[in-house]
Amino acid sequence: MALIKSISGIRGTIGGAQGEGLSSVDIVKFTAAYATLIRKTYKGDSNTIVVGRDGRLSGKMVSGLVCSTLISMGFDVINIGYASTPTTELAVTGEKACGGIIITASHNPVQWNALKLLNHKGEFLNDKEGKEVIRIADAEEYRFAEVYDLGQEYRNDTWDARHIEMVKALPLVDAEAIKNAGFKVAVDCINSVGGRIIPALLKSLGVKDIVELNCEVTGKFAHTPEPIPANLTDISELVRKSGADVGFVVDPDVDRLAIVMENGEMFIEENTLIAIADYVLEHTPGSTVSNLSSSRGLRDVTRARGCEYNAAAVGEVNVVAKMKETDAVIGGEGNGGIIYPEIHYGRDALVGVALFLTMMAKRGQKVSEIKAALPKYEIAKNKIELTPEINVDAILEAVKRKFENEEVNDIDGVKIDFKDSWVHLRKSNTEPIIRIYSEAATMEEADALAEEIKKVISSLS
Repeated sequence: MALIKSISGIRGTIGGAQGEGLSSVDIVKFTAAYATLIRKTYKGDSNTIVVGRDGRLSGKMVSGLVCSTLISMGFDVINIGYASTPTTELAVTGEKACGGIIITASHNPVQWNALKLLNHKGEFLNDKEGKEVIRIADAEEYRFAEVYDLGQEYRNDTWDARHIEMVKALPLVDAEAIKNAGFKVAVDCINSVGGRIIPALLKSLGVKDIVELNCEVTGKFAHTPEPIPANLTDISELVRKSGADVGFVVDPDVDRLAIVMENGEMFIEENTLIAIADYVLEHTPGSTVSNLSSSRGLRDVTRARGCEYNAAAVGEVNVVAKMKETDAVIGGEGNGGIIYPEIHYGRDALVGVALFLTMMAKRGQKVSEIKAALPKYEIAKNKIELTPEINVDAILEAVKRKFENEEVNDIDGVKIDFKDSWVHLRKSNTEPIIRIYSEAATMEEADALAEEIKKVISSLS
């Protein structure tokens, strides 16, 4: 069993004893702590919190506990039911709520679930706020409402449609051009909420030929949820056999977007942000942001357009903070997360799909042709499972010492920048692992960098 309390929310495996996994008691405790934080810090007039959930098997149970706890804390709840992460974020501001909870473990397997905690702007709590929720929960500093002060629950099933209309209204989205292009589009939505909203978005954009894979919201994930090449063999084969122009893949909460080329090969998730950012910069010059573990490709296309690139620590909240600081026109993460402030400060696969299809239509390019024009990098993503014996701080210090003559950034783990490559080592916010990301001109060079880091770690054991 596992329970992880971090800047990314409260995440764990369902069941087990209290504190060992995401038990029912833990769900109530952390929801009550979050409600306490909102009550103390929110300065507006709203008494409403939005709750949405992805399609995983435990979602209904967790949602029931979350909604009941918020009501027992004296808050009204707008329950939007099945909803993507970006849809829920937009609903918070659209409903003028004082906060929101998204019930999703994102790319984690079906055994996991999580509480993603939002402020009144529909954005994730910052590090200080997240730590205060954990402190309140651990100290049990929450009080439940008396009977006449209990909240109410309301259902609202309009937000998928409203989200789609907001995406269509973006100036750089051209539904008419997409319709006239006559694209055939394949989609894999892992049997979660993407199966409701992605096909609906495509139809609204004028796509008539949609090939659906895993689009029933059963919660029984058809493959490992993380949208990386190793998990996407079925959609690759489907694109080849169906003759689709493009394939789109989302994770269970629809904030990450992977793309399959017309030949069935992966576009590679790192390129999702790079390609879409290049299209945005072509029409609206400005600065860009990605995290330290993302490809140099965004930096390269940004500078090629005469604009400024900045890096942030890993974590959506950190990327958003840097984007606001630099007034970025687009940003995100190399995992296929697009953050486009024109609509909201959150990763949004719907925005990615609409912008990418518009780019294809307006440029008259195949997906493989778009990829061919991007900077040529290969990124290797490795990980090491954490055990109690592993001292992460000692590992990071050892890596810094070994490469002290190179450019070292330690704002988030340790990143070593070489002239033509880099390697980034950090503890995950969402899983009990150490991530080792490395990038170079070839996969062989990227893998060699990762192996060098693994040898340093092995030498410490």
